[in-house]
Amino acid sequence: MNRTELENYISETFSATGEQLFAKYPSFRVFRHLGSRKWFAVIMDIPRKNLGLSGDGEISVVNLKCDPILIGSFREESGIFPAWHMNKAHWLSVALDGTASDDSLMFLLDMSYELTKK
Repeated sequence: MNRTELENYISETFSATGEQLFAKYPSFRVFRHLGSRKWFAVIMDIPRKNLGLSGDGEISVVNLKCDPILIGSFREESGIFPAWHMNKAHWLSVALDGTASDDSLMFLLDMSYELTKK
């Protein structure tokens, strides 16, 4: 799933609209849980090197909250990394370039939404 597809899915499924909170980073979109107003997804374009990936340029990723018990297992999957710029004990970064499976992405997105409710 790519960035545009994910943003549309979040909007349709969770009725959440991405907020641009950081003037310095116009490509960053924060999605908040409607009940708690806590962040459950942050979609960003970041340098590939920030995830330890080779090559120049940027990659689109989404940061999602995850049950700490499951984080280690998910980090072993392709396209899933320790969270960039977030607490690595509770968050993961998922590449939006097709390397992570859509099934894992949807599971993590649902979990993140549930973990951020009141």
